[in-house]
Amino acid sequence: MARSSAKPGGSDGDAALRLGNQLCFAVYAAGHAFNSAYKKLLAPLGLTYPQYLVMLVLWEQDGLTVSAIGVRLGLDSGTLTPLLKRLEAAGLLSRLRDAADERQVRITLTPAGRALKQKAKAIPEKLACASGLSFPDAGALRQALGRLTTELNAADSA
Repeated sequence: MARSSAKPGGSDGDAALRLGNQLCFAVYAAGHAFNSAYKKLLAPLGLTYPQYLVMLVLWEQDGLTVSAIGVRLGLDSGTLTPLLKRLEAAGLLSRLRDAADERQVRITLTPAGRALKQKAKAIPEKLACASGLSFPDAGALRQALGRLTTELNAADSA
C-alpha cells in the first residue's frame, strides 16, 4: 500500500484512518449511489433493488430453490423469504414445495413475472449511461470487485 505524506500535526498512521482513504467507504458510497439510481429506475416496475436482484436470478433460471437463489445472491433465507413473499403477493412468482423433497421450496415465475422482464430490459443500459463508465471500464471494475469479494470472503473464512 502506498504511503501518504503526513500532514502537520498528524502522523503517517493518521492518514490510514482518514475517511477519504478508505476503500470500504468508497464502496459503501458507491453502493448508496447505485441504490439511489436503481430506485428511480425500478419504481415504475414496482420493484425494490433486492427484489430486482431476485428477478434477475429467476429470469436467468426459473424454478430454483430458495437456497439456490440465496447462494447466488449471498442472502440467507431469513432475508430472502420476506422478499419472495412480497414478490409472490405482487403476482410475480409462486412458491411451491418441491415434490421430490418437501424441505425445499421452488420459486417459479408467473406469466406476469416473465412479462416484467421485457419492461426491465432497458434498465442496465440506463444505469450504464448514468455511471459514466465505458463498457470496458465497467467490465474491469466488475472484475476487480469480484476479486475483492472473493479475497475478503476467503479472509473472513480463514
